[in-house]
Amino acid sequence: MPERRRPRFSVETYALFPKSYFLENLATRSDGSILVSALNHGELWYVPAATDTLPVTPVLLDRLDGLPMGIVEAEPDIFYVCTIGDAAIERYDLNGWTPGEPVKRDRVFTFPTSASGLNGACLLAPGILLVADSTAGLIWRVDLGSGAKPASALVWLRDTSMTAGWELPQVVLTPRVTIPYPGVNGVRFAKETNHLYYTSCAQQRFARIVVDPQTWTPAGAPEMLEGDILSADDFCIDEAGGVAYIGTHVANTIRRVSLTPTEAPWRDVAVGDPFDDTLVGPSSLYWAPDAVGRVAYVTTDGGHLMPGPDGVRRPAALLRLTITDDASDD
Repeated sequence: MPERRRPRFSVETYALFPKSYFLENLATRSDGSILVSALNHGELWYVPAATDTLPVTPVLLDRLDGLPMGIVEAEPDIFYVCTIGDAAIERYDLNGWTPGEPVKRDRVFTFPTSASGLNGACLLAPGILLVADSTAGLIWRVDLGSGAKPASALVWLRDTSMTAGWELPQVVLTPRVTIPYPGVNGVRFAKETNHLYYTSCAQQRFARIVVDPQTWTPAGAPEMLEGDILSADDFCIDEAGGVAYIGTHVANTIRRVSLTPTEAPWRDVAVGDPFDDTLVGPSSLYWAPDAVGRVAYVTTDGGHLMPGPDGVRRPAALLRLTITDDASDD
């Protein structure tokens, strides 16, 4: 693994949303704009690329039947959005789309009723998505059809490290949708090393598993990299730097952890220790185009699920995390 060094981190508010919004996930576009899922309102939002003035103003893109979670760009400007409540995969074609116009959406797959906790998602290979199911404690493989044609799904991996926290307090997403404390949560694929990384919120784990690049199936057993990460949610990975940045939702921090096994548990807090009232309820991170390892965007819920230590609930926000030159770790 490359030598670990301690970067400097700064966080600024990129876009503000109303109070009581739970921003769950996001994906960046090649033009610098961003798609954001507002989970508890069943909405998908468009955030324009930054100008000289921040924050920018988000624009409502669409209202969905289900509650949107993971967002994946599978082809240029073709995005797939996972929903729960109504467990499905929705396809958005944004080619040629301009803000303010109606958006083209097609449902490509409806999951069985057992798939009640769709969460983070990633692209494994062309035409193949992996979707975490944080209630069932497994990861689905979704083979996309051509264009807006139907997709198919099967269980890709089920493991005890992914189990939901049925004995923990339930999570109330809306008056009509309640889920157990999530198990497997975020998933990201590292193309350089053929590892699938995932967080397990209830298990407080960060783990990985080798993927066979010929069959795109799991090769071997999951390997735990870190434990005791309270409220581990979605994350982004920096393969060149050998680290992941994990949003720890109700813990109000972003953790930096190793992508490879270490002799002793190693992690540090990039942002949030001491408490930073800008970073309340961080749920996911996604790299800016052409800025992997340097600039990431972060969704928050402003304390909707649980207020920060000061007891204040704030507007949900999209933040920009900037990682600048480093100094040696102590």
